[in-house]
Amino acid sequence: MGTGTLFALAAGLMWGLVFVVPLLLPDYPAALLSFGRYLAFGLIALPLGWLDRARLARLRRADWIEAAKLALVGNLLYYLLLASSIQRAGGALPTMIIGTLPVVIAISSNLRDHQRDGRLPWARLAPSLLLIGTGIALVNHAELARLQADPLADTARYAIGALLAVGALACWTWYPLRNADWLRADAQRSSSTWATAQGLATLPLALAGWLAWWGWAAVAGDPFPPPLGPRPAAFAALMFAAGLFASWLGTLCWNQASQRLPTTLVGQLIVFETLAALSYAFMLRGRVPEAPTLAGIALLVAGVLWALRVRPEPAVAHGA
Repeated sequence: MGTGTLFALAAGLMWGLVFVVPLLLPDYPAALLSFGRYLAFGLIALPLGWLDRARLARLRRADWIEAAKLALVGNLLYYLLLASSIQRAGGALPTMIIGTLPVVIAISSNLRDHQRDGRLPWARLAPSLLLIGTGIALVNHAELARLQADPLADTARYAIGALLAVGALACWTWYPLRNADWLRADAQRSSSTWATAQGLATLPLALAGWLAWWGWAAVAGDPFPPPLGPRPAAFAALMFAAGLFASWLGTLCWNQASQRLPTTLVGQLIVFETLAALSYAFMLRGRVPEAPTLAGIALLVAGVLWALRVRPEPAVAHGA
């Protein structure tokens, strides 16, 4: 139990890094951050693919098409929206919105898969949803108050950032449900091989996106310096760190935690990611969060933990 919890904590600490990269590189377009991160991840997946080449060779054309869809939505589009959101709204609110993922996924599955997986009682979910909604509202109120105190702040930009975070949330709600469907459809599929396949599928998409962005920048006369921007060393280091630690090593640690801990517990420990991301964001600001923000964070965590304790009830069979 102790070792599994430490692995989950390590995964959360590494996953939280992706929320601060846009804050560390505010002068870089979000598209370049997304393409750069997953270009690095795709390159890291190449040696893994070579080691697993025998099982990868057994994947069908349909498998590779599905891997490309998952990579496009769950990797590139998700991080494009998230990075854009954080650059516009700061680190706190987008992190809180993404922190609702375990509950949003559970609700989506409840609506879609209740015949297969059982139904979560809505009455028992309602308190957690109220806690989460109140927590997000408190953090939003604190962030808006901070913006209003700054004469140079742009509240419209902040609102757009919040909407982009909702878009990122939608992408990562779709991804695990679709991914689980594909794995469940064939019990012979290896989860590790499938993860490597997605990494390999990401590489050409990220490279194409990278080249397309620079082509558009050249045609438009954008003065942004190619190919690594105005701070090439910092950009390359952060992209490699995100690809290695967040995309690969963080997932490896999470898989280790999942093998050691009960499913009911490991699902709750995903809040480590939210807490790590919020901690990093406020460390970059150089100050302790205000009382309403701390209260909002506490309510969000409590709501997620409450919801994850609600167990599905078996679907009632109809007919003889």
